[in-house]
Amino acid sequence: MAITTARKLLSDSWTEDVETVEAVVGRFRAGHAARNDCHVVFFEMDRDVHLHVNVTHRYPTKSVPGWAGPASLPQGFVHNRTFGEEQSSNQIVRHVRDMIFAAPRRSQRGDPKPRSR
Repeated sequence: MAITTARKLLSDSWTEDVETVEAVVGRFRAGHAARNDCHVVFFEMDRDVHLHVNVTHRYPTKSVPGWAGPASLPQGFVHNRTFGEEQSSNQIVRHVRDMIFAAPRRSQRGDPKPRSR
């Protein structure tokens, strides 16, 4: 499983936290989800103080508490969540890790349904 990250920050408010999370994510090992590529995007929205995070998997995953989704996109299945300044970098890492390594959700036949790229 490839785990990639991107950031689309509008200010420096979340830069330090995102750098910390990206460094930890870069050390994650694929483990049990070896075939479910994952892309994490950290971003801000105009006039919103929260850090927004999208985690997109190629195949559907089970839901993780605190995350919305999934939405089905051409790139895969995306879950999203926001974080406030009261949450530490360690808390953000934990929540992002839980979503990256969410258990695969199986189709009725027992096989994950791939998304075309």
